[in-house]
Parts: sequence; structure tokens; C-alpha cells
Amino acid sequence: MNSMFKQAILAGAVAAFCLSAGRLAAQPQPGQGRGNFDPAQMQERMMERYKEVLEFTSDDEWNAVKPLIQKVNDARRDVGFGGMGRMMFGGRQRGGDNAPGGDRPQGDRAQGQRRGFGGEPSAAVQELQKAVEGKASADEIKGKLAKVREERKQKEAALTKAQEDLKKVLNTRREAQAVLAGLLN
Repeated sequence: MNSMFKQAILAGAVAAFCLSAGRLAAQPQPGQGRGNFDPAQMQERMMERYKEVLEFTSDDEWNAVKPLIQKVNDARRDVGFGGMGRMMFGGRQRGGDNAPGGDRPQGDRAQGQRRGFGGEPSAAVQELQKAVEGKASADEIKGKLAKVREERKQKEAALTKAQEDLKKVLNTRREAQAVLAGLLN
């Protein structure tokens, strides 16, 4: 009986420790909160990482290649989810007439805008979204779907061109590093 009592106390202490450690880990640490996110800083860190990975030591060489890398990143972001991320991650836009209880988000979302993983949705994507939500006819949806697909083809072609332009200025070793870094296919 004494042994069971000690085991129960030990198990309780371990459980209390685990629960308190979980709460401590969930506490935001200084500089980690969502409100401190700075896209410009993140982009600069990413560019510094590319400079390091591609082994650029000369600032002149790096400054010549950096805009080409930025073009690839911008084109890759534009291709992204094609603005369709909201359909996969949450359905309708928040803050519009459909928001429960009139719950209006803050910031740029208060104007009914939404930023997804692929940036702002294009007009073609927004039109398709409205057609689907409004249960438009199959013919209307097909027409809007064709516009979205054509737009995606153009964005993918822009990404391919940006990657080809970057590839032209890289030696074989850096090209391989760029492939491994996800800049090139």
C-alpha cells in the first residue's frame, strides 16, 4: 500500500510538471508574438540566407544577382495557391455580411480584404469565388474557371522566365545550390 501511495504521488507530480511545462512553452517569448512579424525583415533574412547558400562573397556579384532572385521569389509567391487558399483554409471571407455576430476583423481585413498564402486574390479568382458561393450556373462557372486557369498559366510562365533568367547568370555549382534551395526547378 505504501508503495502504491508513493507511485500515485510521483505520477501526480509528473503530470503537474508536464502540464505546467506545456503552459510555459505556449507563452509567447519576447520577439515571437504575431504582432512583431515584419515581412521586410523576414525577406531580408531570406535573401541573406540565399547569399550564404549560394556562396556569394563579393557584394558586387551579389548585388547583380539579388534582383533576379527577388524576381523568382515574387513570381513564386504569385503562383502560390493562386489566391485559392481561403477555399481550403476557412471558406468564406471573414468580416463580410456572413460574419457571425457582426464580428469584424481588425486591420486591412476590416475593409473586407483578405490576404492568403499567395498574396491578394486576383479579380479572376474573386469572381470565381463569388460564382461558386452564389451557386451560379455551370456555364458561368466554367467561363470564370477558364479565366483563372489562363491567369495561372501566365503566372507560371512568368516564374519559369524568372528562373531561366537567374539560371543564366549562375555557374553550375551555384545553379545546383539554387535547385537545392528551391529557387530553381
